[in-house]
Amino acid sequence: MAPLTKKLVVPVDLKSKPWQQKVPLHNRWHPQIPAVAEAKTGEVFRVEIVDWTGGAIKEDNSALDVKSIDLSTVHYLSGPIRIVDKDGIPAKPGDLLAVEICNLGPLQGDEWGFTATFDRENGGGFLTDHFPAATKAIWYFEGIYAYSPQIPGVRFPGLTHPGIIGTAPSHELLNIWNERERQLVENGVESFKLCEVLHQRPLASLPTTKGCVLGKIQEGTPEWEKIASEAARTIPGRENGGNCDIKNLSRGSKIYLPVFVEGANLSTGDMHFSQGDGEVSFCGAIEMSGFLDLKCEIIRGGMKEYLTPMGPTPLHVNPIFEIGPVEPRFSEWLVFEGISVDESGRQHYLDATVAYKRAVLNAIDYISKFGYSKEQVYLLLSCCPCEGRISGIVDSPNAVATLAIPTAIFDQDIRPKASKVPVGPRVVRKPDVLKCSYDGNLPTTKNPCSSSNS
Repeated sequence: MAPLTKKLVVPVDLKSKPWQQKVPLHNRWHPQIPAVAEAKTGEVFRVEIVDWTGGAIKEDNSALDVKSIDLSTVHYLSGPIRIVDKDGIPAKPGDLLAVEICNLGPLQGDEWGFTATFDRENGGGFLTDHFPAATKAIWYFEGIYAYSPQIPGVRFPGLTHPGIIGTAPSHELLNIWNERERQLVENGVESFKLCEVLHQRPLASLPTTKGCVLGKIQEGTPEWEKIASEAARTIPGRENGGNCDIKNLSRGSKIYLPVFVEGANLSTGDMHFSQGDGEVSFCGAIEMSGFLDLKCEIIRGGMKEYLTPMGPTPLHVNPIFEIGPVEPRFSEWLVFEGISVDESGRQHYLDATVAYKRAVLNAIDYISKFGYSKEQVYLLLSCCPCEGRISGIVDSPNAVATLAIPTAIFDQDIRPKASKVPVGPRVVRKPDVLKCSYDGNLPTTKNPCSSSNS
């Protein structure tokens, strides 16, 4: 029989800062960040996790903490955890690590979360050219359901999942990451037209010692200085898994991660109570602290057996994800379409990102007709269980992207009807999201034909 209690390998104390935890946390990827715990294959072990900001965002009535957040510190991860088999032999480079999510949820006594948009001068987001100001909504959990005082009239079940789960890179893979992302930062603005459409800043976050936390390695030592100057940021997903933000990785899911270093050095964090496909507001899930109960299996030689490199080296692989059987059931959806034409009317060639941006903008403008501010809808679409799809990618010149929203999450019928949309103070959804002023001078994109301009 399985043990009645899970082995707690990484505890967290929410009253302590991330760098003050008894079992140290980290916020970078590097092969030399030492493991803080060990787990054997076949055993179920528990990992506790702080929210990705380490408690910087508060349960209060202000968005100033979002506006001024130091993004050099994110994400705070629990681990690394060294994985060994039943004979004590560690996972080896070239193996595949199968990680099963047995259970997960919020930490007891901390059953709340937040969704936000960053200030355009400090992080931005998918629609930051339309929504440049920092905003925030607080969510409270009632069992499997979430509701927000700042987005009234909405309640939905969460599909809880970790936004980040991954293994440590080898030195060779780390160098590949840093070089290709450095080239993007240096040359991307001139060579990628998408930048002028999405206004994403920065193009990539390169290694920096600022805000760096490296687990057991003491800050200020020569070892810390060297590793901190090389260690990769945790912001994007990469070959090791990492920040993939796949909303369906909930109970019963399995993640098949490539192993690049001895022991695999598994880390996880960025817990989400719920998220929409794309996490479009960037700080866009219902972010929370939480726990994961995990069980691992080592597939010896699994990288070569199951993963096909898509690049110049055997390291250019990607994980495989097996979705579990648990998810909310919705039967009615309203689906919004977008094509590869930007807000200025300019045609792009089979650009799925521009198409998805159009789909999200179409959904925001439509739902705002039912009493919601556009900021409320932007945050809602980032964290509710909506489904994003690439519906067409071959019919030149337009890619077609869709965003499907479950209608049951609203307390009103939002479908088009022969009668006109209701108007007046009765339908206005108050209070609004918590919002700061935008003090920058970058231009805001306007849609001249929108029902209203944000």
